[in-house]
Amino acid sequence: MVALPCSYLTLKTGKPRNPAYPEDLKTLGDHIRKRRLDLGMHQKDVAKLINTTTSTITNWEKNRTSPRLRLLPSVFGFLGYNPLQSNPNSLGEKIKQYRIQKGLSLRRLAKELGIDPGTLERWERKDDELSIRYKDRLLGFFDTLGKTSNIDS
Repeated sequence: MVALPCSYLTLKTGKPRNPAYPEDLKTLGDHIRKRRLDLGMHQKDVAKLINTTTSTITNWEKNRTSPRLRLLPSVFGFLGYNPLQSNPNSLGEKIKQYRIQKGLSLRRLAKELGIDPGTLERWERKDDELSIRYKDRLLGFFDTLGKTSNIDS
């Protein structure tokens, strides 16, 4: 009788990734789903954190709908970052980015700034329509915010 040598082979592999895990982060819904799966959370848990319904989270993750403006600050808080943020090239872009980050409507931010909402909308679209007086006022507003937020001058 011939003794054969024994060999012990152990194969290790990681747990397969959830097929729902987004490969490319193209939409806000993709970012939400990725973060939720990374944290091992259920949609109902995220819904409670953001103060919305489970079906709303489902619709965002399936890219059927997008979060309402007023919920964006909570969404960004859950994500830990703002995937919609870019480097603004003009004061108008800076205004719009700030408004979205804070979940403010044109009307509400216009009220805070003491201007007409239509004027604010035109400023967001085209920076050169600002008079020097308003431009200085807005730059001062963003300089003050820059000390307490991540909006670049």
